[in-house]
Amino acid sequence: MKVILFGASGMVGQAVLRECMNDSGIEKVLSIARSPSGFKHLKFEEKTQPDLSDLSAMEEDLIGYHACFYCLGVSSAGMSEAAYRSITFDLTLAAARPLARLNPGMSFIYISGAGTDSSERGRSMWARVKGATENALLMLPFKAVMFRPGGIIPMHGIQSKTRSYRLLYSLTRPLWGVMLAAFPQSVSTSEQVARAMIAVARQGAPQSIMEVRDINAAAGRAASA
Repeated sequence: MKVILFGASGMVGQAVLRECMNDSGIEKVLSIARSPSGFKHLKFEEKTQPDLSDLSAMEEDLIGYHACFYCLGVSSAGMSEAAYRSITFDLTLAAARPLARLNPGMSFIYISGAGTDSSERGRSMWARVKGATENALLMLPFKAVMFRPGGIIPMHGIQSKTRSYRLLYSLTRPLWGVMLAAFPQSVSTSEQVARAMIAVARQGAPQSIMEVRDINAAAGRAASA
């Protein structure tokens, strides 16, 4: 399986990249990023594109892939709805539309979030925008699956790019084991999310929206396979 990865420097993206490198069934990972990561691996390739809103110059390089893991995103804190929509909706669709045209059999796995508003009419700005993004992706002619993780516990030395999140993880680290055991419907590890994404890309999903319990179940099946 050959995959495209957006957001490789984020917490989920780092986890997906790690699991892809460890998966013998994945022959190539093409990372699309604004700037070079410095990461090196025999089956890793990186294309840098400062303006991710226009991928037309690299379309020939995007043909022949089986899956796309779209992990690119930002926190909505302190952002206007227009600014948040520009990154969350516009950039995602700028990637998804050409990929759907170039690889119509592709699986497109999108990292959304628990509480996303599919009606697009709720009070929460981020949830409305995420809902609009999900709905637009589900209309495209490829196999789109929306992942809605809740709390994510970073594993294997992976860190969030957001300073406040890093502080929160540092403070709650002694409780991670308890949180995973007590709240399996609300919390996943970064490894679980990544393994579930790969499993869904490879085997498909029973539904187009994966909530936390579905993500953890898919990761469990992958681990026991």
